[in-house]
Amino acid sequence: MEGLPVSFSQTTLTELMIPSYANFGGKIHGGILLSLMDKVAYACASKHAGAYCVTVSVDEVEFLQPVEVGELVHFKASVNYVGNTSLVVGIQVTAENVKNHSIKHTNTSYFTMVAKDDDEKPTQVPPLILEDMDQIRRFIEAIKRKNLKAESRKAMKQVKSNFILVEDFPLLRGQRCETHLSKEGGEWDELFANN
Repeated sequence: MEGLPVSFSQTTLTELMIPSYANFGGKIHGGILLSLMDKVAYACASKHAGAYCVTVSVDEVEFLQPVEVGELVHFKASVNYVGNTSLVVGIQVTAENVKNHSIKHTNTSYFTMVAKDDDEKPTQVPPLILEDMDQIRRFIEAIKRKNLKAESRKAMKQVKSNFILVEDFPLLRGQRCETHLSKEGGEWDELFANN
């Protein structure tokens, strides 16, 4: 399978933020922005893969600045990494105030997509041709994020499986929770005595 350069599938979506996209605070709903990011990730990934792509996971969704009604929001997507059937699409989101021409960076996210064939089975994607140091850096960062995610999943599985250890109960101290457990004879009471 012949490789494709990053530039082949780079995609930009620009959307005007209208009043119906706003939340009760008058800012644009995060869910609207996520939906548009998913749309541009799909377009970018599918173009590179030459196949239908589905979203598997989304990393680093932090809304750095609010988006206002009336702003133009630009969603710039690039394939940063490819595996055998998966792709990582990096998305940079900026909001442009059309009155004063200011532009603010509101979000950077990474969507992991998987290419599907006509039978809905994962299908191989073309290799990615890296043409500059920035593209190489992004590819390597994606590998590191993938490794960190695997370590994090493993650690979280360990945390979940060891949840009920008595030595974990002091973690509740100073938190905004109350314990209302009852057991005959008050066996639980001393575990939470300092909670």
